[in-house]
Amino acid sequence: RILPIEAPRGVIFDRHGQLLVKNRLSLTVSLSQKQAGNHRLISKLAKLLSVSKKEIKKQLKSKKSSDLRAKPIRRDVSVEVVSYIQEHQKQFPGVRIKVEPVRQYTNGSLASHVLGYVGEISDQELKLKSFSSYRPGELVGKDGVEKSYENVLHGNNGYEVIEVNAANKPVKVLRKTNPSPGNDLKLTIDKNIQLSAEQALAKGIEKVKKGKYKHADAGAAVVMSPKNGEILAMASYPGYDPTNFVTGISSDLWSKLTSKESHFPLNNRAIMSSYPIGSTFKVVTAAAGLATGVVNSSSVVVCRGRWSGFGKRWLKWGWKRSGHGPVKLVTAIKVSCDIYFYEVGYRIYRRGQEELQQWARRFGLGKKTEVDLPGETAGRVPDKKWKRQWNKNWPENQAWFPGDTVNLAIGQGDLLVTPLQLANIYAAIANGGLLYQPHVVKEVLATNGKDSYQIPSKVIGKLDLPAKSIQIIGTGLREVTKKGGTAGSVFRGFPVPVAGKTGTAEVIGKDDFAFFVAYAPADDPQYVVAVVIEQGGHGGSAAAPVAKEIFSDIFGVANQTK
Repeated sequence: RILPIEAPRGVIFDRHGQLLVKNRLSLTVSLSQKQAGNHRLISKLAKLLSVSKKEIKKQLKSKKSSDLRAKPIRRDVSVEVVSYIQEHQKQFPGVRIKVEPVRQYTNGSLASHVLGYVGEISDQELKLKSFSSYRPGELVGKDGVEKSYENVLHGNNGYEVIEVNAANKPVKVLRKTNPSPGNDLKLTIDKNIQLSAEQALAKGIEKVKKGKYKHADAGAAVVMSPKNGEILAMASYPGYDPTNFVTGISSDLWSKLTSKESHFPLNNRAIMSSYPIGSTFKVVTAAAGLATGVVNSSSVVVCRGRWSGFGKRWLKWGWKRSGHGPVKLVTAIKVSCDIYFYEVGYRIYRRGQEELQQWARRFGLGKKTEVDLPGETAGRVPDKKWKRQWNKNWPENQAWFPGDTVNLAIGQGDLLVTPLQLANIYAAIANGGLLYQPHVVKEVLATNGKDSYQIPSKVIGKLDLPAKSIQIIGTGLREVTKKGGTAGSVFRGFPVPVAGKTGTAEVIGKDDFAFFVAYAPADDPQYVVAVVIEQGGHGGSAAAPVAKEIFSDIFGVANQTK
């Protein structure tokens, strides 16, 4: 008989070589499928291993096994339990004990949505071509980097050739080939910035929940480099501890982790959730307005708190009912004047070429960034074609109206954007017009004499926006964090210049969603930070303080400025 020996998975480091995931040896209790009908044995094992009889039967039923390759029932079992089984072998027929490597997530829940977790290969996965060399019972990546880099981390299994007797019992080892471990990975993630992002996000959510936003239960934060697309931190709240999956997760815990009541902690909201991003979209509208010539830096719109472009019967109100008075583009960004951007959106609409949507797509919206993590959603850029298809069963709702474009101009309506896409918009402004493909793996490290492989930066788009236009938008973003700007009070006295934008998005049936996205230092951008707090209220009061705290930790700003 040939028995496989599982290869240790590659270990995972942060960008500075700090260990994030390693392996440790663990004792695993397995049971032959031939004992599936031995109810007395199953009851004894269930009690001894603190596993339900239902779980054991489910494990035995899920995959084929042999008496030699028994089915894992419980991993990471204590020495005391294993000793008891070995001392009472006659009471545990078909039970096998083996030593195997298991994952150890050295920082608990830190970066769990980036790292992911491993689990036993499923029947469905075994049917896939990509898993053709795998055997039942093997551990494979189920989410995060563990999944997207499975072929790199997994390694090559070894094997033993065993001589057996007529009763199929092992007699001796005839031959053994040792396994070769998987490659190690160095991530773009900075462990310290990741910790800061997670703590600041959790603290920000806790703070708004203590106020009037009792349903602010979730959010996300992304920190990335505008120079190459490297993701330095990616936080999603609520989170989970991948250690729970090491021994095999129970049905009850799985149900909790995937329930609405728990707010879906397994979901990586930075890439899996998409939102109407409110006023943070106004930089796209500004870029479209400048590119089409419907406005320039000197164009003035008088804001009286309401916009009557469709006539007095169809007034649209701005967030400041008393109005901002005569406003130019830089000031419109600074104070987030809805009236100004309503007007820009309407002027673009009247050109009849859906140019606002075209510019949204130039900024990478409506399609996946192709980040090297599983589960990313593309978001949505609504247009005539989409609306017609979306409402194919409701002909009365298929027409695209001017109001649809005007709503889109302030980031409302049917627009959907992920926090990672939002960060990438501002990264492109910060670096002068390049869209990089975001990524979380920096390097595949050398193993068994093979060379290390650096993950190259990849440009996936260019804005082709004149430098002067980008400078105008950047000036407006810099004003946002100064006196009179929508985030001016948050960044008052902050020693590092920050350019950013607040956003407050309306969602039917829910409290407003809070957004803030910024880059710093404003005069030489090194970091982009994007924050969303679901049902957190105003971007300036809820999300901006989270971003400020992250910047404070990055730049070593004294605690009193937090």
